[in-house]
Amino acid sequence: MTTKEPLLQKTERINLQINGINHSGEGVGRYHGMAVFVPGTAPGDAILAEVVELKKNYARARLLEITEPAPVRRQPDCPRFSTCGGCRLQHVDYKEQLRLKTGLVSDSLARIAGLSGVTVHDTAGMDYPWHYRNKAHFQVEKCDSGYRMGFYEEGSHTLAAFFEQDDCLDSGCLLVDVELNEVASVVEKLLNKHGKVVCSQEQQGRFFRHVVLRKGFHTGEIMTVLVTGSGEWPRENAFVRELLSLRSGLASVVRNIHNGLSGIVPGRENRFLAGREYIIDHLGHLTLNISPSSFYQVNPAQTLVLYQKALEYAALTGAETVVDAYSGVGTIALYLAGRAKKVYGLEVIPQAVEDAQRNAALNNVRNVEFFPGKVEKQLPVLAARGLRPDVVVLDPPRRGCSRAALDAVTDMCPPRVVYVSCDPGTLARDLGYLASKGYRVEEVQPVDMFPWTHHVETVALMSRVESE
Repeated sequence: MTTKEPLLQKTERINLQINGINHSGEGVGRYHGMAVFVPGTAPGDAILAEVVELKKNYARARLLEITEPAPVRRQPDCPRFSTCGGCRLQHVDYKEQLRLKTGLVSDSLARIAGLSGVTVHDTAGMDYPWHYRNKAHFQVEKCDSGYRMGFYEEGSHTLAAFFEQDDCLDSGCLLVDVELNEVASVVEKLLNKHGKVVCSQEQQGRFFRHVVLRKGFHTGEIMTVLVTGSGEWPRENAFVRELLSLRSGLASVVRNIHNGLSGIVPGRENRFLAGREYIIDHLGHLTLNISPSSFYQVNPAQTLVLYQKALEYAALTGAETVVDAYSGVGTIALYLAGRAKKVYGLEVIPQAVEDAQRNAALNNVRNVEFFPGKVEKQLPVLAARGLRPDVVVLDPPRRGCSRAALDAVTDMCPPRVVYVSCDPGTLARDLGYLASKGYRVEEVQPVDMFPWTHHVETVALMSRVESE
């Protein structure tokens, strides 16, 4: 018996026609039926690629040459596009991106959940898809010439520096708010001027870890958060004074102390160096306080589009009881409260519950109640108290809902479920499970919260099917 030769070999060079993209934004071609994923390609490209990874059902390849560019291919605006890991679709026409994202949602529903024929509307895009991020999280790196700020390159811990010190107006990230880019450039300059610290030699290179900037989309208020070690920073006051003199509009300057090994999660201790402990922004009719650790959507303009669609799907008349599961800082619960009789918010993170309660008080919303704890634990408690919601809103993290949480929802038999998702794969998985429990997917609206990236948000409406 002869062993069948593998279809492809690593380092093999192959010609491919790219026909679509996958959930990571990589171009997808087929070589004798096998899917081959190639970063940096666009649907319609004819390419030469080198195989770099082989799996049982797919391969991954490196782009060598575009032999015939696709009509939808464009020249990326960002000079760091080929290295920075932030955007994956700047080489694709924006209207084509929206079409591709609609296809990703439809394909996930059909392939993962067997939900073909579902009404998936065209992805709601932006008129101006640049500088939309009201939050930026910059890595800080100490090098021979001083401190540099930027984002990590794709799949590495190599920093892509973003600020040319001789001209801050022509530098920065094209997705980040223009004023935040300007503040970031000033911060980098001042770190190099006032960044001498007193700590161990080992800690010196990682004393300044991150700079996190946030801006109120409607108020213009800016918060600067410096994530540092706990060592002594003799020129801290000089740094703050000069920062405020150069950027007089800053509403909050914070030092967050982080001594852990993790390079991602900020520490628990905040030292407020200037201004307030929060900034203010408006979302529709709501006023929100945003603290250093508050979760707040980074694209407020598209968040409003998403929430308006959720409100439409909830079909509230003022007589309904609503449960907002995974309620975070309460934005969806508070947004719906004006049209509902009562809203219950469930959230596992205690700090987020406290933020939600403060936001409710700030907006004088009295018909919302927030409960700390896991959704799968809190829903049965509410059910035991006799709660029978008319609408359940699910807005889980990227990993989606647990099976126990979905069972807790279906046990309450709400007539409508509104599902807000940031991952088409877990959305499809969860909608498929709800469909097996007596719910029908009525329609799905994708929203482009993150132009030029592969991410897509969705809001879906499900209705309970009455037993005959």
